[in-house]
Amino acid sequence: MSTPFGPGVWTGIAVACGTVFGLGLVAIGYGAVRRTVREERPGLWRGLMARLPAEWTTRRVVVALTAGVVAGALTRWPVAAVLTTVGVLTLPGLLGPDRLAARRTERMEALATWTEMLRDTLSAAAGLEQAVLVTAGIAPAALETELRELAAAIRAGRPLPVALRAFADQADDPLADVVVAALVTAAEQQASQLGPLLGELAESVREQVAMRQRIDAGRASVRTGVRVTVIVTLGMAVGLVVFNRPYLDPFNTLTGQVVLATVGVLFAASFIHLTVISRIEEPVRLIGPHRGRAAVGTEAGGAR
Repeated sequence: MSTPFGPGVWTGIAVACGTVFGLGLVAIGYGAVRRTVREERPGLWRGLMARLPAEWTTRRVVVALTAGVVAGALTRWPVAAVLTTVGVLTLPGLLGPDRLAARRTERMEALATWTEMLRDTLSAAAGLEQAVLVTAGIAPAALETELRELAAAIRAGRPLPVALRAFADQADDPLADVVVAALVTAAEQQASQLGPLLGELAESVREQVAMRQRIDAGRASVRTGVRVTVIVTLGMAVGLVVFNRPYLDPFNTLTGQVVLATVGVLFAASFIHLTVISRIEEPVRLIGPHRGRAAVGTEAGGAR
């Protein structure tokens, strides 16, 4: 039976419905972010968000869902909606700059700088506690918060070994644990030759920084290649959808959707493989959070 509306009108209606639905999701997400949670138990939305990766913010999830709805409305392919949603969620973190690795390298450089500052201050015949207080006031930016809290704990009368262990917990870095272990040993046992030891530790940290910078440079070239591949593939797909839609008619069938899903799974598998092989295994921490709390409890028990 013929209808008064042509295919273009129905496509426009589908796009409009998808846009309205996406805007509704944005409004729901905005309300979830702005609403103050008064009950202790989180709701369904917040419980779901808590299980997602930390970089998947509420806004990012809402944008991904909206993009998926729009893509599904434009193409009428359910697989395209799913792939678009997953791509918006994962591709920025995979293809963009590795901020986590950059922050880790920056903190390592700050740790090496602070260790050298301690060495130079100790060489001026200052005690370890006084050296920590002096260097905390001119701390590198990447460790400024942790070192200020360390200095505040010492000024509040907290024993230096306990304050150093708390600093290690806050820094949450295996190399910081090595430096703190040397400082705690010196504070508890009055170890000599601490200055040369700190110099060797600072040199070791800087070697680790140089190694990570070389690795990051190699990973940057791989990211650039993957980024070009993804942009060309997406550009070709969008161009075909806009300018030569009949060429993609085979994807309108169930078999075509299965093929499209298979291609998406292969892309996802390749990206997962790149992520796994580029991951740097961190060494085991010497001073864990449970050890730091145990030390604090021991100190409190001794005081009683």
